[in-house]
Amino acid sequence: MKYRIDIERYSPEKKSYIESFYYETDSETETVANALAFLNAKSNLKNADGQDAEPIGWECGCMQKKCGACAMVVNGRPALACDSRLSRCGKVIRLSPLKKFPVVRDLIVDRSVMFENLKTIKLYFEDNADFGEETAGIAYEASRCLQCGCCLEVCPNFIAGGTFTGMASAVPVTRLFAELPAEKIKELSKLYNKHIFEGCGKSLACRNICPAKIDIEKMLVNSNAAAVWKRVFRHQEGVKKWKNQDLK
Repeated sequence: MKYRIDIERYSPEKKSYIESFYYETDSETETVANALAFLNAKSNLKNADGQDAEPIGWECGCMQKKCGACAMVVNGRPALACDSRLSRCGKVIRLSPLKKFPVVRDLIVDRSVMFENLKTIKLYFEDNADFGEETAGIAYEASRCLQCGCCLEVCPNFIAGGTFTGMASAVPVTRLFAELPAEKIKELSKLYNKHIFEGCGKSLACRNICPAKIDIEKMLVNSNAAAVWKRVFRHQEGVKKWKNQDLK
């Protein structure tokens, strides 16, 4: 199968433009990441018009859907390049950088705002946490967040640098609500209300976009229960359901 890959290219010295490349493979399992890696491995990269082209700027880490580094927009939808099979994308594939973050070069964006948001909402343990068996399911699910930014890309309320920090913060905060002592939950609740609950429009556009398949809606419900409705959900019947369910 011969694919044409249209890439939105950008550098500080040039305006954004589209450059196309051809890639051929008979494999049904090869991904966008495989194609980009192959193209960049060429010593004399040529575009679809046969002209010399600069190496394509993109990021990757594990190539196994574990790190989130290769997040980009594939045919108009945020996804991981290593999780986007060419055979499912069509013969013409459009690749663009995530639009909610500053573009560094080509498909590379600066996602440091997400990590600054984690510090703003104090998503870290200052003291020993209560790592109990009853909270293991919630903690595990929350820890699977890749911080890739796909959920923020589709969120109509998230703006980089804004007060609302989005689901990239809301998911990890669920783990803290499950494991922090009661006196610490009150402080965390104030930050949660300011930076997540008050800014979320409840559109749930992020619900089916997570590459890790995290049940974002359930995480949001549990965090709202703890922070807004003052229910410490680790002591409720809902925790037993988390504990007993099969997590993929």
